[in-house]
Amino acid sequence: MNVLETDIPGVTIIEPRIFRDERGCFFESYSQRDFSSMVAPVTFVQDNESRSVYGVVRGLHFQRPPFAQSKLVRVIKGAVLDVAVDIRRGSPTFGRHVAVELSGENHRQIFIPRGFAHGFSVLTDEVVFQYKCDNFYEPSSEGAIAWDDPDIGIDWRVPADKVILSGKDRHHPRLKDAGWLFAFNEDLYGKEERP
Repeated sequence: MNVLETDIPGVTIIEPRIFRDERGCFFESYSQRDFSSMVAPVTFVQDNESRSVYGVVRGLHFQRPPFAQSKLVRVIKGAVLDVAVDIRRGSPTFGRHVAVELSGENHRQIFIPRGFAHGFSVLTDEVVFQYKCDNFYEPSSEGAIAWDDPDIGIDWRVPADKVILSGKDRHHPRLKDAGWLFAFNEDLYGKEERP
């Protein structure tokens, strides 16, 4: 696989090696050995899948410790704009984001470490979205930032009148008003795992 660094250390784009012939294509979508040695030594414990229609924006979500999550995300069908926002107070990249298009055609993945909020917008008629998490979902640990926070300034590539949100995602605080955020020097992984 090809590993591409982004403008925010720790947020990594992964491109698999794709083998094509007249039958179609084959690629390894995940190898624990390669991922641990080339990206981060995390152990994923939960796989999730969602199906969404054009204009859906999901995010910007995170989980607070001790249930903080790293995510490895990819698209099986369609295309999204996937976004990671640094929400670690004291970080030199605090409030900045990385946005990358993931699609069933480009097979790209993005690794989002703990300490970041995550979201995506759907750019095609339908999307099948998959992600691995290195911690289990815990409703009591949910946190979120407003998807349209002007200080973050994400261009979701969907016209405002076409955006579809969940009821919860309509009411999250702006980053500057968030009551709880990660700390840049906080050890979010412990001794066993550290990206």
